[in-house]
Amino acid sequence: MKTSQYIARKPDEHGVIAYTDTEHETWSLLIKRQLELVKDRACNEFLQGFDLLKLPLDRIPQLDELNRSLGQATGWGVARVPALISFDRFFNLLANKQFPVATFIRTREELDYLQEPDIFHEIFGHCPLLTDPGFAEFTELYGKLGLAASKEERAYLARLYWLTIEFGLLNTPDGLKIYGGGILSSHGEVLYALGSEPQRLAFDPRKALRTPYRINILQPLYYVINHLSDLHTLSQMDIMGMVHEAMALPLFDPLFPPEPE
Repeated sequence: MKTSQYIARKPDEHGVIAYTDTEHETWSLLIKRQLELVKDRACNEFLQGFDLLKLPLDRIPQLDELNRSLGQATGWGVARVPALISFDRFFNLLANKQFPVATFIRTREELDYLQEPDIFHEIFGHCPLLTDPGFAEFTELYGKLGLAASKEERAYLARLYWLTIEFGLLNTPDGLKIYGGGILSSHGEVLYALGSEPQRLAFDPRKALRTPYRINILQPLYYVINHLSDLHTLSQMDIMGMVHEAMALPLFDPLFPPEPE
């Protein structure tokens, strides 16, 4: 597993993580800027979840605050993790209704883009939708499937996660909206994803499982669902059966250049 340049912060004996004033200021800058950007672009379920969580705008929240709000809504919580964790740990947490949160925040120099998931990405991007029962159930099932999957099967499940939970779009009566946490926490990708440059296709899990992606570029393709409940419907389907179908077929040609050596 690759190493991180960031070090997650540990709590004191009272369970409180002490962040610096600069780190709190970075959080405040990020959340105020991003909230203004997504208020007309995020799906209603995300915005409702954000209101329910009552995330502070002037400081980094403590994880216990999130656990109380998420627990009341869907029985979920968050778990403090190092900057990077194994797939086994990741799937185990999701299977047990805990979303991993790395307790560091990016530097000002990486304000607009960070390859590693920091506390802003995890909390702002992902936690609001975990207040939605159907979305939370899909995420839990995903964790259980990943926990039982082989290394090869996990590569296919990773594509499904990337193209839904991280980078999914949603058709609504008010137009195209965002539900993917990777988009919602990225200033540049919010504008790009709803613009004219990328391709957008109706979501088909069998196609998503065969779609290559890269983590360090703006996505050239987004899959669009018609209702957030489509993910709950997907959780009732034979996802691993579709994984095995996809494994018997070639991947689609990538829509991006290979990573430089």
